[in-house]
Amino acid sequence: MIMLKIDVKKCMTELLLRSTFDSFSFIEGTITTFCQFTIDGFLHKSFFEEAPEKEYADWKDLREYCFSIIKGKQTPLDFKFILSLPEEGIASLISENSLDFRPADVQGLYLNFRYDGMNLTCITGTSFKSFSMDKSLEQRWDKWVQNFFTEKGIDWDLSS
Repeated sequence: MIMLKIDVKKCMTELLLRSTFDSFSFIEGTITTFCQFTIDGFLHKSFFEEAPEKEYADWKDLREYCFSIIKGKQTPLDFKFILSLPEEGIASLISENSLDFRPADVQGLYLNFRYDGMNLTCITGTSFKSFSMDKSLEQRWDKWVQNFFTEKGIDWDLSS
């Protein structure tokens, strides 16, 4: 788990106006403007004619909605978004790094974005379905996130 202090303007552009994070699952979020909006990304399968296999909505399905709440003359007081690498991404990360994990053992690899009205941070997170002393996946995830942000032109500093 690492905390990255992120360039607000560039990251907000990538997060809200571009497809950069669209493949990520949206776990949950809150946006505080004139009131607080809370969004749960869990899909209610009974809503659909054909139930989706995935548990959570993709960020691409909520990005414009979140942007519509945030945009305006004033910046939001704060927001928090929790995104997760999709299952295919988890499988690729494990495979590409020859890690001794099965994708089924991983609950999620998370990006926790927090904006406090001035600063934007991203805290990485790793969750397993059962306890593991092996930190190799967590370390690879942290490195992957840093590389991903750099490739997308999102400036960041590692915070302590």
